Amino acid sequence: MENGEIPEDANEHCPGPQSESAGKSDACQGCPNQEVCATAPKGPDPDLVAIAERMATVKHKILVLSGKGGVGKSTFSAQLSFALAAKDFQVGLMDIDICGPSIPKMLGLEGQDIHQSNLGWSPVYVESNLGVMSIGFMLPNPDEAVIWRGPRKNGLIKQFLKDVYWGELDFLVVDAPPGTSDEHISIVQFLQGTGIDGAIIVTTPQQVSLIDVRKEVSFCKKVGVPVLGVVENMSGLCQPLKDFRFLKMMENGEHTDLTEKVIEYMREKAPEMLDLIASSEVFDSSGGGAEKMCTEMGVPFLGKVPLDPQLCKAGEEGKSCFAEQKCLTSAPALKNIVEKLMTNYWREETSVEQ
Repeated sequence: MENGEIPEDANEHCPGPQSESAGKSDACQGCPNQEVCATAPKGPDPDLVAIAERMATVKHKILVLSGKGGVGKSTFSAQLSFALAAKDFQVGLMDIDICGPSIPKMLGLEGQDIHQSNLGWSPVYVESNLGVMSIGFMLPNPDEAVIWRGPRKNGLIKQFLKDVYWGELDFLVVDAPPGTSDEHISIVQFLQGTGIDGAIIVTTPQQVSLIDVRKEVSFCKKVGVPVLGVVENMSGLCQPLKDFRFLKMMENGEHTDLTEKVIEYMREKAPEMLDLIASSEVFDSSGGGAEKMCTEMGVPFLGKVPLDPQLCKAGEEGKSCFAEQKCLTSAPALKNIVEKLMTNYWREETSVEQ
């Protein structure tokens, strides 16, 4: 337990050996370290000083959160980082989703390794102004499950914050796991003294997702992290009509692909239809979606991003959706959200950029 580190064999939700409740809280019952923690001298965590020194060169720190998994949080984190880097900002993307690190895949960095220098761990770079850190770079086998209790996860997050040498950064985007668990408490605890700009919360439109997003907003309010805004992702399937497949369903459940015939018919009879964008609601938004929830909870609504197959493809290929004009429906929506964030919170950076 050197330097106030949480022991690997500690119970889940361990308050930490430096906490006033160490060895005394309900979470400590049955822990093999309970007596040591209860009698050990308490004091400030020296690692917080090291974290503060590292973060002193980072201007803005943004948490990207979600109430549920599978809503596109990591996709948003990746594309936000690409967008900020495209504006010539120095950007870092830290993946603290310990059990499901998808950021290396979404940034096209699979198979890369972390290197160490006399300054600390070096991020893996997509471009000279976009660096990434993830446990995904540390796994010998990408299919290997990470089965860690809370204390070990918290230890790695602390190590990322105090040992990674980012250099001068304009923005550090932190991609957190879904929910409000140990990782979230730790990242807020470790960064609070260095100044967190706030959190962006990603959701889908249906109530089953929004129920958990309300908890995420409540978490942010309780721990004092400003909510920069909520993004409604997968807000309807939206793509050019000509990119759809047209099928004729049979009574036995099988289908016949009529796509070529339909496209040819439209080309001959109504060519203007080939330029149309078709949209269909995938998730039920009859409850008002994220926009209504934001009004009720008094937090900003940043906008809607449609479910765009081309954006999904960009994530699979580790590419920016802004680089090629293929994400016709999602890229403009994401760009509008980034511009809204810049205008609302980082206007001074916009002035420097101009």
